[in-house]
Amino acid sequence: MNTWTAKTILVAAALGLIAACASDVPTTIDDRAQTALSQIPRHPSRALCDAVGPGQRRCHARIRMTDDGAKPYVTSGPSGYGPPDLISAYNLASAPSGSGLTVAIVDANDDPNAESDLAVYRSYYGLPACTTANGCFKKVDQTGGTNYPTADSGWAGEISLDLDMVSAICPGCNILLVEAASADNADLGAAVNEAAALGATAISNSYGGAEDSTVTTQDSQYFNHPGILITASSGDNGYGASYPATSAHVLAVGGTSLTQTSSGARGWSETAWSSGGAGCSAYIAKPSYQTDSGCTMRMEADVSAVADPNTGVATYDTYGGSSAGATGWVQVGGTSASSPIISAMFTRLGIAAAAATPGWTYAHTSAFNDITSGSDGTCDSSYECNAQPGYDGPTGIGTPIGSSLLAIGGSGGGSGGGSAGGSAGGGSGGGSAGGSAGGGSGGGSGGGSAGGSAGGSGGGSAGGSGGTCDHSVCSTGDALTTSCDPCAAQVCAQDSYCCDTAWDSTCAGEVQSICGQTCGGGSGGGAGGGSGGGSGNSCTHDECTAGSTLSTSCSSCAATVCSQDTYCCDTAWDSQCVSEAESECPAGTLACN
Repeated sequence: MNTWTAKTILVAAALGLIAACASDVPTTIDDRAQTALSQIPRHPSRALCDAVGPGQRRCHARIRMTDDGAKPYVTSGPSGYGPPDLISAYNLASAPSGSGLTVAIVDANDDPNAESDLAVYRSYYGLPACTTANGCFKKVDQTGGTNYPTADSGWAGEISLDLDMVSAICPGCNILLVEAASADNADLGAAVNEAAALGATAISNSYGGAEDSTVTTQDSQYFNHPGILITASSGDNGYGASYPATSAHVLAVGGTSLTQTSSGARGWSETAWSSGGAGCSAYIAKPSYQTDSGCTMRMEADVSAVADPNTGVATYDTYGGSSAGATGWVQVGGTSASSPIISAMFTRLGIAAAAATPGWTYAHTSAFNDITSGSDGTCDSSYECNAQPGYDGPTGIGTPIGSSLLAIGGSGGGSGGGSAGGSAGGGSGGGSAGGSAGGGSGGGSGGGSAGGSAGGSGGGSAGGSGGTCDHSVCSTGDALTTSCDPCAAQVCAQDSYCCDTAWDSTCAGEVQSICGQTCGGGSGGGAGGGSGGGSGNSCTHDECTAGSTLSTSCSSCAATVCSQDTYCCDTAWDSQCVSEAESECPAGTLACN
């Protein structure tokens, strides 16, 4: 994980912590997080699905309610994050569309309006139609037929959420909806088996419940499908083990609170969602890829994505909320959202087959945003219910960085990762190393499903012989190399797409946000220049001391830091700014050295 990505995560650190008010001028990471926390509106929410008895599972979706808690909050247009937000938050803009691959959704009971509601959602956001008629959408019962089960308003809301999240993340993917006859373990398990039999690339399960002694049998009967990614939501009621998230064969998906931020290169902050699930299994043995010491059995979660209903996603549903008088656009959360997000994302990135072995993600932790703060309850070992650097129960190894996972998906030539990248990556220098270094004979870092279709020594559309220096950083065109310009090196360190695939308008826009240069108007330096300038800043202390804001004119090191983190020149030069100066400024440029 690079320093600027780490910075984004640290800025996010305390979004979920409730603490005392900070001083007037924030000087610590926690102070920043408190400010971000105060900006998140808090609203009542309720579970979409009713409580269940032994041997059954409940969906993990939560719907935002009106502030008096009386009914679902319904709006005439989307409320909550839509596809553009999620694509931005998880850096998926450069990923292939997922065309021809299938994400399966397994839920209980029927949603009679599933296809028509999906059409409204996709049309609103300008996504391609996904219908039964064009072969993109298919709805079956748990035996693969059309004898659909009894409709249920709660599960129907869950179905709408799942279908919309797959659409948002992987607009080119086919969607297979398998409706189990009931919420019984056996019926849901049969639906999972049917999804696998029908050729799904990934299968999302947004439900769960308490473990019992039958889970080891269920593991072998329903969830052991080698080569098929199976995800399961970790829960929506705080700390406590939930099955099938504790299955040895699934990727357990936890939840975060996701907010936009002006600090850091990513532009988004996350913290562990306070009601997200996590837990230590009482029955499933600890897999070899988990090395945490507090839980001696299987620990959930493995990875995570947005789930907090307060920072929830937009969903269109005309049946799920009908029992409460709601129909239309609603805002929904729960790890029911994060599970299909991960299934669809890994499918789109061409890594679903690799990630079908849950331990694969643990070998690629640098491709995930490490979530370091927030809590989902009380537990015996702190990391089991509190986010921290490295692995923790609520968020696992973190949330995906799409561009980094895309690079991994195409790395490694003949045996390399991704469902298609392995056979196409090619080249003696293949993989992400060749791409990020500006070429060589190997494949670039854009492999995955895109690399698979391209093949040859160039390693897919993102590979080739590397970037060039035939245009400036302010102009769009071919990929540049890190040797073209110091700013090109800075941009590509944050966004490898720019040196691996093409220097597009996003890369040109990052010249200002990352390098502090204004295209067409000079370098952006000086006392008032660049995004980190400002005429009211001072030079009353050096970069190794926390205090008031510095300005870009104080030193080249201050200019470097502020071009990446405007907080340091706009609000306060806090301990994180000091850390960035020490790690990012070249030797000899620090005034305190």
